[in-house]
This record gives sequence, structure tokens and C-alpha cells, in this order.
Amino acid sequence: MSHPQNPIPHCPAALAAMLRVVPLAPLSLSLTVFSRRIAQNNPGLVQRLGEYDRTGFVLDPTDLPIVMCLNPNGGLPKVTLCRQPSKGAARISGPLAALLGLVHGAFDGDALFFSRDLVVEGDTGAALALRNAIDDAELNLAQEATALSGPFARPVQQLIAFAERQTGLCLNRPEDSVIW
Repeated sequence: MSHPQNPIPHCPAALAAMLRVVPLAPLSLSLTVFSRRIAQNNPGLVQRLGEYDRTGFVLDPTDLPIVMCLNPNGGLPKVTLCRQPSKGAARISGPLAALLGLVHGAFDGDALFFSRDLVVEGDTGAALALRNAIDDAELNLAQEATALSGPFARPVQQLIAFAERQTGLCLNRPEDSVIW
């Protein structure tokens, strides 16, 4: 893990603009299905949360006009997107690239925290449990999305690789990145 030498990239303005008008309910449902798939494929993830396995987490990508509320719900996660500030036991905010980089092990959480690129509020024990659970699971969101794509896996891989190159967002674990 490392801290980026250059400033953390910001999410493309077009994505932010789209998220201002797109209905959030279908995206919330899609992310709930996606998070349940991840929980099913990585049972240790929820177990590692321990007493926080039913805690509400607010993930706030500061460069997007949405907030993600994640409730692990004891292994049946629910994700809700909203456009206004939301409450949860712990709030983790920072640029989308930093949040994704944490998930994929590309950025060091402590370095992001001390550089103030990442802000943690509320129950820091819950936030630390989430961080440790995600670190231990060694998630790769691109691989998870590809696995859900069935016969469209190859085009989805190519699209993800293209998006990663164009945006600078870390959509794969660095050791798993594939150039297409």
C-alpha cells in the first residue's frame, strides 16, 4: 500500500453531473445485490466486523453529489444512496478515488487520514472494524462485477480497464490490474 505521490484524482465531472439527476433507487438496489454477492463470496468479511455487523456506515465520496449508506445487516447487506447527508454510527468521507483505493489496497488508510484526504467521524471503532474487514478480504470490485456479468464478462473487463485508465480511479487491486 502506498500514498499517492500526485494529488488524488477526482471523479469525472460527467459522472457527478449524471448522479445529480439519475434515480437513486435502481442504483441502490443494484449496489445492494452487488454487496450481497461480495458478502456471499467473502463470508469472513462480515464475520470480521464482529459486533459491528449490523452497524450503519456512511460512505461519503466528497467529489460526488451522493452519499452511500451501508448496513452489513448480519451478512445480508443493504446499500442506500441518497443526495443529502445521512446518519450512521461511522462516517468515512473523502474523494471517490481514495475510498476505492482503500478497498483495493492501493492507498494506505493511515496516510490518507493523516494527510486529511480521508475524514472519519463518529464511532472510530466501527470504522476501524470496517477497514480491517475490507483489508483482510482483499476485495477486487472489478473482478466481482465481471463475475456477475456472465457472457458479457470480457466486454465488462474491457470497459472497467478503459474507465480505470481514463479516470485514474482504482477499480482493481493493483496486483490484479489487466491491460486490455
